[in-house]
Amino acid sequence: MREPNFFIVGAPKAGTTSLYHYLRQHPDIYMSPIKEPRFFSLEARPMNFEPSHQMQAIRQVEEVHEYLQGPMVGKCPSGIVCEWPDYLRLFAAATTERAVGEASASYLWSKTAASAIASRIPCARILMVLRSPAERAFSQYMNAVSDGHVSQSFQEYVRTCLRHSGKGMGIYEPFLEVGFYADQVQRYLDHFPREQIGIWYYEDIKTRPREFMREVFQFLEIDSAFVPDTSMRYLEPRIPRIATPNKLLRRTRLLQISRSLVPGAIKPLMQSALYRPSGSVKMAPEDRALMLDFYRNDIHRLEMILSRDLSSWLA
Repeated sequence: MREPNFFIVGAPKAGTTSLYHYLRQHPDIYMSPIKEPRFFSLEARPMNFEPSHQMQAIRQVEEVHEYLQGPMVGKCPSGIVCEWPDYLRLFAAATTERAVGEASASYLWSKTAASAIASRIPCARILMVLRSPAERAFSQYMNAVSDGHVSQSFQEYVRTCLRHSGKGMGIYEPFLEVGFYADQVQRYLDHFPREQIGIWYYEDIKTRPREFMREVFQFLEIDSAFVPDTSMRYLEPRIPRIATPNKLLRRTRLLQISRSLVPGAIKPLMQSALYRPSGSVKMAPEDRALMLDFYRNDIHRLEMILSRDLSSWLA
């Protein structure tokens, strides 16, 4: 069986899902059908989740195992791959593609992933996309609101995350920890030669997607003349106009049921009534100040590691 030879390791909410789908378009790239198998981040195991999330994590592990043991037809379940034979089956359909990869955004903040990947696949190429930690945190918060998991204000949510630290993975952890890039990047520099690590920035995807993708293809040593369709953006949050009812609707599945009953011509009006326009919600100045103070020292450390001016992240 083929093994992956490149990994998108993060950061979460920095365009990695879009990058995964753009890479899938290239004829010389094979991507894991499960986008985030999380095999190499040992923290992402059911016993490390907070108690209220452990049973769900166990079910996801079981569903993925059953899928990988079968004919692997139909929609791929989302979950954690824990066994090496199961992990290899993710790449069983790869044939002549030169670049074989997966995209687990947990690999960047994980303390185990860099060494685990290096021990199994030392020649792997590592792709990172970094985003301002403040903007990244706000984007993840908005996703949690959009999904109905959170109805608190941003500052209330941050304070809850601080109190929750050490209680296990879930809605509140590792929300803040993900933004401390300095140690995360250094771990990969300690385990891989610098030429095997490609580092880009979220702004590259947004402002110059074609040039960004050409650079990624060159890094993977495949045909860089191929131009993927980068018009679609993935996992952009839909912001509810009122958070608490949205949370109730999603938990009771009433929103999903109502969508199936509403005529197609009415759906845009319903969406407009329930959700704000994309990009209309911005981080409040006091929230930004809170996040900049929180991440300031780590950003300066990252500047030293990468020899790059990141002052725009502190503006």
